[in-house]
Amino acid sequence: MLIIHYKKIRLLSVLGIVFLFASCTQLDYFSSGKVQRGIASWYGTDFHGRLTSNQEIYNMHAMTAAHKTLPFGTYVRVTNLDNGKSTVVRINDRGPFVKGRIIDLSYAAAKKLGMAQTGVAPVKIAVLRKYSPKKSSQKYFVQIGAFTLKKNAKELKRKLSKKFNNVIISKLKTPSQTYYRVRIKARSVKSAQKIVNKLKKNGFSAKILEEY
Repeated sequence: MLIIHYKKIRLLSVLGIVFLFASCTQLDYFSSGKVQRGIASWYGTDFHGRLTSNQEIYNMHAMTAAHKTLPFGTYVRVTNLDNGKSTVVRINDRGPFVKGRIIDLSYAAAKKLGMAQTGVAPVKIAVLRKYSPKKSSQKYFVQIGAFTLKKNAKELKRKLSKKFNNVIISKLKTPSQTYYRVRIKARSVKSAQKIVNKLKKNGFSAKILEEY
């Protein structure tokens, strides 16, 4: 499982310009109360004590989980479709990034579901709206480009500002380089997706970034 950490806005450690796009997530929420089905896995000792994506310390003995898109603090009921066992976990991390897998459970949660030995299991997960935060602390941006030269970022911003509102340049300093990222602020993941679709129609490549 890949844990994404940001310094200021918690982007992946810099590996060059490419990482600024590779670390972006195409977000796809499923509605609260609805059910998502897929494969669950779990992570334990290798990540125990490390920072999760929402800056908590990962505790393999706590009832938590990683999900690709659900807001942090969301509670979900996970049911093992092989044996009917179910448990409730709180989302505090991002992952899993393996095709077909929809949730990465803590060791404690995997044990409750009877899948600690097998490692994976088919599950269904449902958001528990009553116990989940009404508002998410996440912020959303659509990133169109990242440059080492500020003048190039300014030029792209100028072009985008003709058709889009809230275009900004966000500076990211790393030990080896400074990057100027051209972004558009979005009110929600849905509005961010609309911006991405409009950008694509105008010939731009873009990705949605989640920050917290």
